[in-house]
Amino acid sequence: MSTLSLAVRDSTTMLRRNLLHARRYPSLTLNLLLTPVMLLLLFVYIFGDTMSAGMGAGADRDAYVAYLVPGLILMTIGSTTIGTAVSVSNDMSEGVIARFRTMAIHRGSVLIGHVIGSVLQSVLSVVFVGVVAVAIGFRSTDATALEWLAAFGLLVLFATALTWIAVGMGLISPNAEAASNNALPLIFLPLISSTFVPIDAMPGWFQPIAEYQPFTPAIETLRGLLLGTEIGHNGWLALVWCLALTVLGYFWSKSVFDCDPR
Repeated sequence: MSTLSLAVRDSTTMLRRNLLHARRYPSLTLNLLLTPVMLLLLFVYIFGDTMSAGMGAGADRDAYVAYLVPGLILMTIGSTTIGTAVSVSNDMSEGVIARFRTMAIHRGSVLIGHVIGSVLQSVLSVVFVGVVAVAIGFRSTDATALEWLAAFGLLVLFATALTWIAVGMGLISPNAEAASNNALPLIFLPLISSTFVPIDAMPGWFQPIAEYQPFTPAIETLRGLLLGTEIGHNGWLALVWCLALTVLGYFWSKSVFDCDPR
């Protein structure tokens, strides 16, 4: 069997293993998924009228729902990948990886299985949050089939980038609690992006922090694709961030996995 065939076979096996774990122990995924859903309901029904007033004349709760949903969708991806960090840390600390190292399997298949499984869970989580958003009034305006396809591609690419970073965080964590804490920036960063309010409404000294981070360009690009707003330079910035984080997370995870004796 060729190296490629071996890698595909073993990665598929590891993917099946991770999906079975997610199905048997869904509490972690559900807990992480509830965070963006609760934020969506909170900001729409409790703060919606107040937040929409800051968006300019003529803005109402429906306008704020349209503004909020793209950011919450990407926040959902960040929340879901925290489960990946915890799962990887559990595998490392419980000795499963040590047993895998003694078996005749492709070395990288363990991590690849985690990444693909997490990306699939992220996509399903996004679908769930999207259904909730549609139920409370979100509507995409004049998005073409090509723009929907581009939006889906952006979500998959963003999920892949964050997942590789989460895998690295899980590998360096001594236990599940530490992995969850190390991965908190994946939830914290959307809170200081353009998810809830426009960048222009933030203090001048804080605007560069919110603008030049991974989530804001991706959020603005997704808004542009779904709502027809101006994308500008955010499109290529989002692409650069996704590719850079994917490469960084892959080589970081591979380096730690190859050297970690646990």
